Amino acid sequence: MANTSRKTAYLEGLRDGLPIGLGYFAVAFSLGIAARSAGLTALQGLVASLLCNASAGEYALFSLIGLRAGYLEIALVTLVTNARYLLMSCALSQRIDPHMKDFHRYLFGGLITDEFFGINISRPGWLEPVYYYGAITVATPLWAVGTALGILMGNWLPGRVVSALSVALYGMFLAIIIPPAKENRVVAGCVLLSFVLSAAFAFLPALAGVSAGTRVILLTLLIAGAAAALFPVRGEEAQP
Repeated sequence: MANTSRKTAYLEGLRDGLPIGLGYFAVAFSLGIAARSAGLTALQGLVASLLCNASAGEYALFSLIGLRAGYLEIALVTLVTNARYLLMSCALSQRIDPHMKDFHRYLFGGLITDEFFGINISRPGWLEPVYYYGAITVATPLWAVGTALGILMGNWLPGRVVSALSVALYGMFLAIIIPPAKENRVVAGCVLLSFVLSAAFAFLPALAGVSAGTRVILLTLLIAGAAAALFPVRGEEAQP
């Protein structure tokens, strides 16, 4: 009976992971074009996506590699960009069976994404490792293969087509920031302020010498820290 239940949960994970994987494939293809611009091979892009299953974090990674940033700078930017997964991991930890083995916990934390968090947190009861692995089985390979194909196709497609496809990345980021900005004035103000300060770093002579990676770290800490201090979210406001 237990085996049947595990099999059912795994198949449900496959079912829920398929649409996630298809979405991953489309975004990863655009990321592959960014990786190609940074000089990565298809194999390197495949491995990078297997080890870093995060769109914004991986885009930052490829951008910094293209800028020849240092290892420490890349590590710090990736940490800041993916910091939200620390909060998701903390939320999921409240749903972990106390008797769950440690290696399941490590895999949960290491493979978490926004979408995997959403489908797991919405299921009642304790987290089910087999359900999680079912979703990962179909979604994660599509993410990695999409990146590799993006690099390969980027080598074959004309430069203008590659440039046009890379616009999809900006569309992805706009889709992330516009909905919360429309609902929350503080978020909208932070977004606008980030645009203004980014432009200042790019065009003001006194700031133009700051590297792109350091710029991301400084602006993220400055804007996010100021927003948290000036407009803290109360406990009751954070409830869904």
